Amino acid sequence: MPIQVTATGSVEPIQTVAVLPQVQGVLLRVRFREGDEVAVGQVLFEIDPRPYEAALQQAKATLARDLVQAANAVLEADRYGALVANASVSKEDYQAKRAAADALIAAALADSAAVAVARLNLEYATIRAPIAGRTGGLQIREGNVVRPTTSTPLVTINQLRPILVRFAVPATQLPALLRPATRGRGGGARRVLARPGRDTAAVLVGDLSFVDNHVDSATGTVLLKGRFPNRDETLWPGEFVDVTLVLAVDSAATVVPVQAVVTGQQGTYVFVVAADGRVSQRPVTVARTVDTLAVIADGVTPGTLVVTDGQLRLTPDARVEIRGGPAAERTLGVQP
Repeated sequence: MPIQVTATGSVEPIQTVAVLPQVQGVLLRVRFREGDEVAVGQVLFEIDPRPYEAALQQAKATLARDLVQAANAVLEADRYGALVANASVSKEDYQAKRAAADALIAAALADSAAVAVARLNLEYATIRAPIAGRTGGLQIREGNVVRPTTSTPLVTINQLRPILVRFAVPATQLPALLRPATRGRGGGARRVLARPGRDTAAVLVGDLSFVDNHVDSATGTVLLKGRFPNRDETLWPGEFVDVTLVLAVDSAATVVPVQAVVTGQQGTYVFVVAADGRVSQRPVTVARTVDTLAVIADGVTPGTLVVTDGQLRLTPDARVEIRGGPAAERTLGVQP
């Protein structure tokens, strides 16, 4: 039987990106529709590239000019280097030529960096999707001027597959959380079950992916996150869901149907059927309930026959009638 904790969680995307322009210009085209699924690298927006194409050409021309001047200055410095050996020119003249050549080489390097910046700005005129996900509403339409200084994103992209559900559990559950999970068919990860409020019949299964590194002193809880495949996009960012965290699995639990447990003034008890068909009242300790089963910590042992219907009409030593009981119950000697 699972040992589990229930909580209320909220759905959040693993990644969310607010797409902002990195260059200024007129927004010429929007290459998607609001709410579309987009892939990584897909073109989303096109900003007027003409100013940046011209800037790139200008930077390339400046680089070409300075490369020619630097090459000529290097040749001239080399000639002066040969002449200074024969004392045909002064050492100061040679050093001046060499300094001029070095300055032009440095200018060419700066021009090369300017070309890289101009090329990058031209690339920024085409805005691509940085992640795969679903787009939200458009904030700016075609024809508007966009600026990199704006704080309003052009669009927001949320990754929905996979997705996270964040929830908090009491800090008293930390010892169970820090123990290794029981390995089963699903491997070593702890299971997290989520039930969307809009569809109580749907139960989604995920894995515990995050345990926060501190306890919130204000609430006495620990923040956890479960990771869900969400292939059919049942979970949606921002919605609230009912969460069940399976901490471990008790492989030898004693259980009875919930309806067999009666609560009285002296506590909880069940009616046990003896071999002669007579019943007796036996106190039990209920550790927890899981769906329609109550896990019994003390009071009954496996194989005990208990009453699940009509307890209000029973008194100690009363006889019961078993209707439609299986053959296993008949071996106890109880006659229907």
